[in-house]
Amino acid sequence: MNSNYQIAAYYFPNFHLDPRNEVWHGKGWTEWNLVRAAAPRFEGHVQPKVPAWGYEDESDPAVMAKKIDAAARSGLSAFLFDWYWYDNGPYLQRALEEGFLKAENRGDLKFALMWANHDWLDIHPAQRSRPCNVLATGKVSVRQFEEATDYILEHYFTQPNYWRVDGGLYFSIYELAGLVQGLGGVAGTRAALDGLRDRVRKRGLGELHLNAVIWGVQILPAEIKIENPNALLEALGFDSVTSYVWIHHRTPPAFPAADYSAYARDCLEESRRLAGSYRLPYYPNVTMGWDPSPRTIQSDAYENTGYPATPILSANTPAAFRKALEGARSLLDETAGPRILTINAWNEWTEGSYLEPDTVNGWGYLDAIREVFSR
Repeated sequence: MNSNYQIAAYYFPNFHLDPRNEVWHGKGWTEWNLVRAAAPRFEGHVQPKVPAWGYEDESDPAVMAKKIDAAARSGLSAFLFDWYWYDNGPYLQRALEEGFLKAENRGDLKFALMWANHDWLDIHPAQRSRPCNVLATGKVSVRQFEEATDYILEHYFTQPNYWRVDGGLYFSIYELAGLVQGLGGVAGTRAALDGLRDRVRKRGLGELHLNAVIWGVQILPAEIKIENPNALLEALGFDSVTSYVWIHHRTPPAFPAADYSAYARDCLEESRRLAGSYRLPYYPNVTMGWDPSPRTIQSDAYENTGYPATPILSANTPAAFRKALEGARSLLDETAGPRILTINAWNEWTEGSYLEPDTVNGWGYLDAIREVFSR
């Protein structure tokens, strides 16, 4: 692969058993249940999506070793694990701790965390007839922040294959406004983040690279849009910004489905605009697809009522994805700093955005990454 580029794919770790999920959804439940149950909801709707590797347990080191090998061979630099901390403890951590970090080939791929500090909602599946209940709150107090980041420092930052950007340990935060609210305001949040930097240095780990996920379109009901992000990012001392998914910036223009290729062109133009509007380095994103319909009750009418009943993207073939990657590469080539691209996602199967092989397109999406970024 061309070493001028670093490609990091978001990893959603809800495909293994977790005790809280079993309380909320029943014994043996994982998000694979929703993938299996998905059905076409309108004419031309392609569901279910079927994983070519089967419905595997990602907390098994042998299973994760296969994912690491596929990612590394296809030119990915890192997995960005969605990481959760609720009720004074980690959630969905076994994919990383028991799978990835115990895989024999873990050294072949870097990893980093995106703290997904949003509320955890009862949307697995969501019902049209009632609002989404909050199952766990994402905001943390100062004490909870210190406990969570001490856990991160001890379990992850010390790993030799933790991903660094410009020499710093890359640590991304999903919901900046919620973080500030929980920590009592801008000054309190800056103090907490500076304290984390100090703890990293005292452990002899060097510097921390703080990244913020930004958006202009709210998806989850509790997400908070920031009106003046540049001022807030500067006040908090962040180092870079990126995006999690295209739909955070532009809503697909047609319901029930919008064409992927046309939407991708619009989103790449939006990425160019974002890069020019932020004073910090902006790492663009390419989203492989969008279809959160598996997270709805399959017998409900599919109406545009808000997440997860949103417009989907159609015709997101490997060829269309490759064209989007080529556009992103052109954006990166205009960048003076690190040429970093985030991809949504390695395995967001219930949002229709995944690089893992399926039974229709095989390795097509991974091949597209290798072909675009190997030259």
